[in-house]
Amino acid sequence: MNPIYVIKATGEREPFNEEKLLSSIARAGVPRALCEETLADIKKYLHPEIHTSEIYNHIIEFLDTSRSPAARFNLKRALFELGPTGFPFEKYVGALLKEHGFQIQIDVILTGHCVTHEVDVIAIKDGTHILIECKFHNQIGARTGVKVAMYTWARFHDLVRTPAVTSDSHTLHEVWLVTNTKCTTDAISYADCMGVKIISWGYPQEGNLQQLVETNKLYPVTCLSSLTTYHKQLLLSQGFVMCKDLSNNTAAIKLLHLKHNEEEVLKREIESL
Repeated sequence: MNPIYVIKATGEREPFNEEKLLSSIARAGVPRALCEETLADIKKYLHPEIHTSEIYNHIIEFLDTSRSPAARFNLKRALFELGPTGFPFEKYVGALLKEHGFQIQIDVILTGHCVTHEVDVIAIKDGTHILIECKFHNQIGARTGVKVAMYTWARFHDLVRTPAVTSDSHTLHEVWLVTNTKCTTDAISYADCMGVKIISWGYPQEGNLQQLVETNKLYPVTCLSSLTTYHKQLLLSQGFVMCKDLSNNTAAIKLLHLKHNEEEVLKREIESL
């Protein structure tokens, strides 16, 4: 029997791999038995040249009806929904690092040796001041390329040439590039060569973006499948970027003007996370 090929978001074509799909579902915290049930359900919809987005939608639908943590499986797409601008992603990265013990400043203006820079995030921990460039993509399949790594290093280099002369200034020690997509091989090679730390989808092997989220269950509000896009954008506009911000927060939930039964569904979903 000939293998069924799937079309990835990048347009690449590859054989459908059951073990790869099971592993992906299991990483979302779905019990093994339910992973097998999900796979069996997906196989009913398989057809030649099926797009991974279609497979993904069937998984979300099945997990929703199974009262399983569909929101966790929803993480990759949820990060793309932290748009359409990059600012909600910057706020989310700041909140994520704060939960991991960093002091955070967002949207900071710093004067460099040559020009003034609008810095996405400054993170401070154990006396180390880190310049963080947040690169947000809202298109699934996009990659963060070497040019982003290069201008991240250039910005850092311009700033470290200027000594901190005021109480609001920073003596920067490290530079990180944080992105919601995968990085190209050239971007990783350049960053590794120049000392730029990359945190992206799946990279590095330890301490990558999804691990930072999943370790302490720091899911973005865009994960919540019980909310519409309008509701998610409303929460983001009011500064609520994490699901934990909504836990026991009556004012935040009331902001959404949900019906009583919709509120209950939302509360159960937040509790499951």
